[in-house]
Amino acid sequence: MRISRYHYKRNQNVSPVTRFKVNRFITAPEVRAIDENNEHLGVMPTAKAVAAAGERGFDLVEVDPSANPPVARFIDYGHFKYEKEKEMKKQKQALKQIEIKGIRLSVRIGAHDLDMRRTQALKFLNEGNKVKIEIILRGRERQHANLAFQMIVDFITSIQKDLPIIKEQPSIMQGGKISALIAKTSAEKS
Repeated sequence: MRISRYHYKRNQNVSPVTRFKVNRFITAPEVRAIDENNEHLGVMPTAKAVAAAGERGFDLVEVDPSANPPVARFIDYGHFKYEKEKEMKKQKQALKQIEIKGIRLSVRIGAHDLDMRRTQALKFLNEGNKVKIEIILRGRERQHANLAFQMIVDFITSIQKDLPIIKEQPSIMQGGKISALIAKTSAEKS
């Protein structure tokens, strides 16, 4: 049997789920009970509340453990859990993931290609993404980095004519690569 050097963690993408205490797992000696019709039954011992919920065919679920005494409701736990998971999925979908899209230019790029890259960058910015503009300098081009810096500045100003943007990262050179990061202004994002 061969043992692999790579160990993968199971359930890496599982989001943390808030666990609710149900029935006999509620540790508080007293709870503020609310029945299935949202009527307050008052503060009562946990065992009595569990028995009352069981008689009515419901589970006693601790919905607010931080209250003093904790608040517990008479509800069907399976349905309650399903509703909470559905709510979490909806919240997760509502969060917009901002991506960084890349546009690669060259010192020797043609006018038509430059216009195509500009159109592409405008499309990415209108979608709400950030755009990383980069130029990779090869060979003798490294000695003329000032031309690449000027090309990035010209490219950004051509985009600013159509769309108000901000520079999130100024033009910097790392090795043989010059890059800048731009995004749509926050007033325009809405």
